[in-house]
Amino acid sequence: MAADYRNAGLPPDEVAIMAFAEKVILDQHGITQADVSNLLSCGITDEEVLDIVLTAAARSFYTKVLDALGTEPDEAYFESEPEVRSALLRAIANRKAAGHGP
Repeated sequence: MAADYRNAGLPPDEVAIMAFAEKVILDQHGITQADVSNLLSCGITDEEVLDIVLTAAARSFYTKVLDALGTEPDEAYFESEPEVRSALLRAIANRKAAGHGP
């Protein structure tokens, strides 16, 4: 799911949430009422839209701080399943290839 949420078998509302959160991070100036309306049509409330925006923005902020400080993964990362580590590394590589990371 970390590498390709659109093809991870998620329900349509969860794909819409992920796509919107991605847009908050990568193209926040391009968000339109149509993007919000799409979420609302999936049954997402206005309050939940705000939660999505705040969560995505906070996560982006946190990631940028960690990247800027050059932090390294903690023991939990190294103790995680190989498939989890692999998926995370692919997601990081994809993000960097798209110009969204150090």
